[in-house]
Amino acid sequence: MSAIVITVLVVATASSGVFFKPGAWYQGLRRPAWTPPNWAFPLVWTILYIAIAISGWLVWQASGISIAMALWLLQLIFNGAWSWLFFGRHRMDLAFVDICLLLLAILAYIAMASTVSQLAALLFVPYAAWVITAAALNRAVWLLNPV
Repeated sequence: MSAIVITVLVVATASSGVFFKPGAWYQGLRRPAWTPPNWAFPLVWTILYIAIAISGWLVWQASGISIAMALWLLQLIFNGAWSWLFFGRHRMDLAFVDICLLLLAILAYIAMASTVSQLAALLFVPYAAWVITAAALNRAVWLLNPV
């Protein structure tokens, strides 16, 4: 898998946020006071997607087809599904399950990647921290807006 393929996979995942935007529905929801400002989301996600791509490429170069790469692909699937579930389907409950699975995949990837590339594993640490924050926000919004 080349850097181009990895980049395409990451861009395809990131595009879920382009297709499934917050929009009026999200703006109408009650949110906790600690919700990050709207401008923070695209900025943070751009940096994280760059790190995700670099990390995946490093692990691919070091180990090729491996459990670490399978976990890297799995986290992309969960990542892309979240926007569809939360913003597209308005299913905050399923989005919360998805983001919890995403976090587990990220943590498992960090553990596996660390055996082949410390840098690749470290590049996922901010991602894990952001996903923990996003999961807490998902849960808080869900609880503040019962269906």
